[in-house]
Amino acid sequence: MKKNYLFTSESVSEGHPDKVCDRISDMVVDTYLKLEPQARVACETLTTTNKVVLAGETRGPEIKQDELISKVRECIKDIGYEQEGFHWKNADVQTYLHSQSSDIAMGVDASGNKDEGAGDQGIMFGYACNETDQLMPAPIYYSHKILRLMAEDRKSGKLKNIEPDSKSQITIEYKNGKPASVRSVVISTQHSADVDQKKVRDLIIPYIEKSIPKSLLNSLDEKEIYINPTGNFVIGGPDGDSGLTGRKIIVDTYGGAAPHGGGAFSGKDPTKVDRSAAYASRYLAKNIVASKIADKCLIQLAYAIGVSKPLSIYVDLFTDDEEKNKHVEKIIKENFDLSPRGIREMLSLNKPIYEKSAAYGHFGREPGSDGSFSWEKTDVASTFNK
Repeated sequence: MKKNYLFTSESVSEGHPDKVCDRISDMVVDTYLKLEPQARVACETLTTTNKVVLAGETRGPEIKQDELISKVRECIKDIGYEQEGFHWKNADVQTYLHSQSSDIAMGVDASGNKDEGAGDQGIMFGYACNETDQLMPAPIYYSHKILRLMAEDRKSGKLKNIEPDSKSQITIEYKNGKPASVRSVVISTQHSADVDQKKVRDLIIPYIEKSIPKSLLNSLDEKEIYINPTGNFVIGGPDGDSGLTGRKIIVDTYGGAAPHGGGAFSGKDPTKVDRSAAYASRYLAKNIVASKIADKCLIQLAYAIGVSKPLSIYVDLFTDDEEKNKHVEKIIKENFDLSPRGIREMLSLNKPIYEKSAAYGHFGREPGSDGSFSWEKTDVASTFNK
């Protein structure tokens, strides 16, 4: 395994067209779960110039179309879009949500002696490493942090002339398998028409310094800091590029530092194992690393539609000690119910907690008092020290 290398990850802000869609889709999930914790939702969103389209399937309470449209506008307003090409007040919002397929419902629902099955087949991965206090890979964690801090200051009014759509990318040099130094930073951010690129650079540089530890920035050449490398970035958001739910799955997870099963998270209620099993595998991997029995851990879970138990559980502790891997697999099988119902109960997922997860990563976040990011707790780490 390579010990010395460069590795790069990217993030996108809440104003990126795809993230606008993720936010709206997760708002729909939360709206249904708030009224009915067992509701089923699969909502996709498309955005383009002053247009938003919702499509998908639901099962649960009847929610008036006007209420959902109003909530869509609230999402766009909170993100900060009041532009000619995309405005919370003027955008045309259309909804095409309909009832969940009875065939899918039959496979998922519990009945008689049959436990609740997975909502679809698929593979899900969870990963953790000790590169940061949040047990996340450093490139994706710091990429998220830069954009999150920029957004907080933009929305508070502290950061002026910067608009919602932005992207970041960080390359880190690893030595002996550990982050040693940042080699390059790329930030592209939408801005108002009345500022030049020197002003934009001056506004953005402090967020790099606030987000990344000084020890990693000491050898960063100023020429390797690229701010809006193509020049002007005035037209952005859904007016610049169309957006779709679920197109930023690597940004949402580990920035490419670990495999991805392919299933997106946003717009899906927690009966969908694409979401809930990915959260469960992260929860297990993070607690394993928190227990200090491994510096990093990768877990894969596999499911079949309508079947409650995972078809396979794979653990990689990145060690030659096969007995340790087998021991951890045994602990997982004996102590954790990884059926769809078991995961939802273990992590309390039937709550309206998903809208805030739509931007800046689903992992490496602080667990909230409302139950959000429960999969980021390290409350079962001691289980793996047995």
